[in-house]
Amino acid sequence: MALTISNEFPVGTIAPEFNLLNTIDDKFYSLKELQGFTGTVILFICNHCPFVIHINDELVNIANEYKSRGVNFIAISSNEIDNYPQDGPKFMKKVALKLDYSFPYLFDETQQVAKSYSAACTPDFYVFDANLISVYHGQLDDSRPSNGLLVSGKDIRTSLDNIILKKPAIIDQKPSMGCGIKWR
Repeated sequence: MALTISNEFPVGTIAPEFNLLNTIDDKFYSLKELQGFTGTVILFICNHCPFVIHINDELVNIANEYKSRGVNFIAISSNEIDNYPQDGPKFMKKVALKLDYSFPYLFDETQQVAKSYSAACTPDFYVFDANLISVYHGQLDDSRPSNGLLVSGKDIRTSLDNIILKKPAIIDQKPSMGCGIKWR
């Protein structure tokens, strides 16, 4: 596993549209169909990355907490599955059901969506306002699998609270880090 830092995605960027397979119900959904009334969090994750596994429980908690406030989460896996079959659709569905994801877990088979977002690692978080304008791109919080810090979701929570309270975007946005996306 090579540690990878997220690429830049400037505040103010409009979310690129997509239409991807939701592995949970085997239907295709566009960003417009899945976006939240108040905000939208798009996160690039996968099944096998220890950085994702480390945050999964808190990710579910945050998504459940903010759903009632009009924020929708959308998880996307873009890893190639010839060499990483555990990140394929049938295993994505198993993980989503096991962890009780309250959000779609989409498969980016062509990897074009990851490229359009300049996604680099898992996890990689993008927060958009009600108009799908980027207000945050970075880490969930300062916790990592081996640093002993508790997973809190502090950075994502702050960015979502700022949207809800109509406050400006976080100035100091720390990049996410984790496993590099497995490109073809």
